[in-house]
Amino acid sequence: MSHQPRKRFGQNFLNDHLVIDRIVDAINPQAEQNLVEVGPGLGAITQPLLDRLDHLQVIEIDRDLIAKLHARNNPKLTVHEADVLTIDWQKLAIDQPLRIVGNLPYNIGTPLLLNLLQVRAHVQDIHVMLQKEVIDRLCAPVGSRAYGRLSVLMQSCFVIEHLFDVPPESFTPPPKVQSAVARLQPLTASPDDDTLKKLSLATRTAFAKKRKTLRNNMKETISAQQLIDAGLDPQARAETLSLEQFLLLAKMLP
Repeated sequence: MSHQPRKRFGQNFLNDHLVIDRIVDAINPQAEQNLVEVGPGLGAITQPLLDRLDHLQVIEIDRDLIAKLHARNNPKLTVHEADVLTIDWQKLAIDQPLRIVGNLPYNIGTPLLLNLLQVRAHVQDIHVMLQKEVIDRLCAPVGSRAYGRLSVLMQSCFVIEHLFDVPPESFTPPPKVQSAVARLQPLTASPDDDTLKKLSLATRTAFAKKRKTLRNNMKETISAQQLIDAGLDPQARAETLSLEQFLLLAKMLP
């Protein structure tokens, strides 16, 4: 199926069958499971998933690609014509947890992952392909160059595994960056919604100016003495704080 990739939708279509097989094998879909594919594109992963599933839901925004998906006339395929950032994930969960899959457009990858934090109770797992830089940030350990707000928020709710890298030549057109595939599985215990909101604010504030200390970045909400009383070093920088320390910082916010 021919299609002119559209820059505004961040379209880079996967065409490497070895990579496709590797992704599907990593997902290991079971016939009765509730899978949702984000951005099915030309169906590189869609068809192998349909071959193993009783039913597959896909979310697509491009009208031309939607028409191609409908032209398949596959009764096992449900197409949601929507911007994935506006999707009501709880409605898609029905009576089964969601297994979310996607070769995500790079321009929406991070916002989508942050959205999925809010519906983590309805998610069994997530398999995504994104630019390697984002996958590195998701998995980054404390103190590393890639460690930041996204690392803290996602690791507070998910176990994250970098599965493998994907080179640019595996796509049409080839992106200018290296890609990677990751698996995210919800933790059995994660912060409640109120704590997660405060954690989001704490990380946004603490990482606002990465070269500045907690004393400087947090001074509008938490004093240096409060940080000391809580066992936190006011002279520390955000990238040196563990998840547990960020949760402590979040609890201190009004």
